[in-house]
Amino acid sequence: MTLSMETSRTLNALGMLAVCVVLIAAYFYQFLLYELPCPLCLLQRVGFVAVGFGLGLNLLYGPKPRHYGLMLIAAIFGVSVSIRQILLHIVPGTGHYGSPVLGMHYYTWAGICFFLIIVGTAVMLLSESQYAPNDAQDQTARFGGSGLAKGAFFLMLFLGVANAGTTLLECGPGICDDPPLDYKFLDKLEGSD
Repeated sequence: MTLSMETSRTLNALGMLAVCVVLIAAYFYQFLLYELPCPLCLLQRVGFVAVGFGLGLNLLYGPKPRHYGLMLIAAIFGVSVSIRQILLHIVPGTGHYGSPVLGMHYYTWAGICFFLIIVGTAVMLLSESQYAPNDAQDQTARFGGSGLAKGAFFLMLFLGVANAGTTLLECGPGICDDPPLDYKFLDKLEGSD
């Protein structure tokens, strides 16, 4: 498989947008349906943000095997947490977290997404031509001059910061409640008035 640096950046930007869609869907359930994420759900979000970090490095500095390596580590972490949660809820009568989406729960979809990230990242690693400098391409240009890459990067940056902020509001500086019932830190701030 042969990819140019520009094609690689476009694929990385599309991958980052896909990760953003997953995080936005999680926020939809959190804020509009008031389904607070459990501690394992929060760890899965960390995995998605970390995958986004690797994609962001590819968009900022050009594709590098070590950036893909970070993505693989993050996706393996995320799929491990997803599988742990699936196994906790696979036995009938053990309950579940959240509403199903197209018949499966968010943590099951997260596991599928992490698996696809692992496969996609492995396929991207197969193309060594994306790492080779090309005189026709300006390697020093951030985002390769692509508006798609810039938009995806800044949306991911916003979602990463939002994830940290909403997790702090839900859990405070300590251990998160399982199951989460409210925004513990926010309630504590309101109660101190």
